Amino acid sequence: MRPLRYSINVTLDGSVHHEAGLPPDEESMHYWTEQMAQVDALILGRVTYSMMESAWRRPASGEWPDWMTARDLPFAEAIDTALKYVVSGTLDAVDWNAELLAGDVGSAIRRLKAEPGGPLWVGGVTLPVALADLGLIDEYEFVVQPVLAGHGPHLLSGLREHLRLELLDRREFRSGAVVLRYRSTVVG
Repeated sequence: MRPLRYSINVTLDGSVHHEAGLPPDEESMHYWTEQMAQVDALILGRVTYSMMESAWRRPASGEWPDWMTARDLPFAEAIDTALKYVVSGTLDAVDWNAELLAGDVGSAIRRLKAEPGGPLWVGGVTLPVALADLGLIDEYEFVVQPVLAGHGPHLLSGLREHLRLELLDRREFRSGAVVLRYRSTVVG
């Protein structure tokens, strides 16, 4: 069974809004690039897919935008070429090396997890709540930023039940960010 990991940046007060934290530093960009290289595919909801595509898809010209620095390019190249599955009830089609998952999300994710291959990675705000409620997430990875946002959507807001997690790994960055990786103690 392929494991499914939920990975996201989160502030100390639980905000997961993409603009609530600090811009990623070189160390965290390197970390996310390493993590991206270890997964077979990304699973994204419509909003996260659209947001990531607008930021990280290589333009038709082949030239990366001027705002990208040398520290951004390895991550941009990794996510640009990664296989993506998009969960959406409103999109008719996707591209950017992506496949649309239609129908029952639980069945679709169970099918992907049962296929041969390496780990799957889910990101975003809404989709992970649904997958956690279904017991489909095997690991949770939070990069906790040393920021208090005071607003924004919060980590796994709306879960139906408490989740029991076991700490697998902890890593600190020079910036003060801390990576916490947990395993779900409930097998999905």
